[in-house]
Amino acid sequence: MMNPTLRALAAFAAPAAALLAPCLVAAPIPAESRLITATVYPDRAVVTRTASGLALSVGTVEFIFSGLPESLLDESVQVSARGTVAASLLDVATRTVFVTADPDTRAKTLEDQLLALRREERGLGKQVALLDSQRTLLAEIEKSATAPVAPGAGSTAPVRPSLVDYAKLLDFSAEQRSRLDASSQKLDIEGKTLADKIAAAEAQLNDLRGRQPARRATKTVTVRLAAPAAGKLELSLAYALPGASWAPAYDARLRSEKRQFRLDAFGLVRNATGEDWTDIALTLSTARPGLGGAAPEIAPWYVDVPQPVVHGMLLDGLRNVKRKRGPAEADNFAGAPAAMSAMAYDPAAPAEQEVAATFAAAEVASAATSANFKIATPVTLASDNTPQRVPLAGADLAATLRYQATPKLQETAFLTAAVTNSGELPFLGGALNVFLDDTFVATSRLATTMPGEKFTLQLGADEGIALKRKIVSRFTEDVGFTTRSRRTTYDILLTVTNNKRSAERIVLTDALPVARDEKIAVKLLAPAERDFLKPEDAAAEPPRAGIARDAEGRLIWRLDLKPGEKRELALKFSIEHPADLPVTGVE
Repeated sequence: MMNPTLRALAAFAAPAAALLAPCLVAAPIPAESRLITATVYPDRAVVTRTASGLALSVGTVEFIFSGLPESLLDESVQVSARGTVAASLLDVATRTVFVTADPDTRAKTLEDQLLALRREERGLGKQVALLDSQRTLLAEIEKSATAPVAPGAGSTAPVRPSLVDYAKLLDFSAEQRSRLDASSQKLDIEGKTLADKIAAAEAQLNDLRGRQPARRATKTVTVRLAAPAAGKLELSLAYALPGASWAPAYDARLRSEKRQFRLDAFGLVRNATGEDWTDIALTLSTARPGLGGAAPEIAPWYVDVPQPVVHGMLLDGLRNVKRKRGPAEADNFAGAPAAMSAMAYDPAAPAEQEVAATFAAAEVASAATSANFKIATPVTLASDNTPQRVPLAGADLAATLRYQATPKLQETAFLTAAVTNSGELPFLGGALNVFLDDTFVATSRLATTMPGEKFTLQLGADEGIALKRKIVSRFTEDVGFTTRSRRTTYDILLTVTNNKRSAERIVLTDALPVARDEKIAVKLLAPAERDFLKPEDAAAEPPRAGIARDAEGRLIWRLDLKPGEKRELALKFSIEHPADLPVTGVE
């Protein structure tokens, strides 16, 4: 028979257990996931990982994504689910977990590689020691073979080896020493190669350990769902990570004969997020979420006369304000800055959401304020901040070629190409490699070019255009009767020859002196003023052939030369000033 006290306790425990049973929640289920997509911005990346085939039971179930990078931005976490039953997403929790062991498999791989190299190094050391012992033994053999032998019975003279024995000994010694030297040289080469491998492995390991603290932290994301029935579920987890970036780069290839220009755009992608990307769908976006959604507000710019402030008077003034306002009003006055801070940052305010669209593969899509490039093939990119070049797009553009030269400084013509962005998308600023007929000629930088805008490519020197600048005469004379003046006249001849097989536009620039004092007079004698283009013709697009002059005195000849054509250009001017006036700049 049950004790009355035990019976009472049992009667109390039964309903309590019934009440507690629904509150018991099963342990979180690990969500084995893999990265499938990454959208890289200029200053961050948004990655998505999925966990498929998760078993969903009736009631509340928790799934945990573990081992995520510590730099994961908590406010960026987004979760979506789909499966055979209509589950309800209850909440998502992000936690930081500290680990003592290094979860990075790259460090373990490097350590194993270094251990194997050290083992190989010890094996080489043993072979070197064996060769040293063989050399010592060979020396002992040579010594004993050449030592006199003690005399036999009935003889007092020691027995020495014959010349034949010496010859055999020399042959044996040379053969063995040659073998030992060859083996030693081979071991030296192997040792040097092995030492380089060990140094490289140690440097990589030290660099990896230097970027990772001994006690690392990771993050876990716990997703809690409620399901009315059992079924299968697929969870998708998206989050933003700093440490990823991309920048545009270009290859410009010009076919000089066809006057056709090919511009290939690439993205230089870097991944230092803390997790490797393996066979993911990569998208590069020109959006810049780090700048925020609105333009910054500028504060008023006050200009005032500084007033002296006496600290004692300031404190007294604050006390008087409190006494006049009363206790309650004084508390409100003192708490005003805190209230303003609370208004400035409201944790409950909804965070700005980033909208990312999905576009067809190998196509470029533009949104209202950005463009997205979806890479056609899966990409693998380790988290070591190594730049990886992925193709974006290409365009065939028309190019207007011309040669530019400044013979006064260098008698060389440089080929340039004027190109118009005839596409619908802008070319973002980035590094540019320039090729002329498959020959690499220059490294430059392409400025941001909007649709319809032009940009210029510098294609390097071309000896097919021959230039010569010659000072025919330089004559200085004193002129005037009442007022003595000094006049210096320059007579210069510019010669340009087109040795190309095609007609070319050559733009020559020279400097006409500019007087910076009213007592100095500069007179242009040739070319004549009637030979200059009208302002509207000089500013035409494309520029017309002829002579123009800019505001700083530079003379510009635009010449269209046929194949083999030679042109001579006369430049003549004078500089006149009072004879007693010292003048600088007269060459």
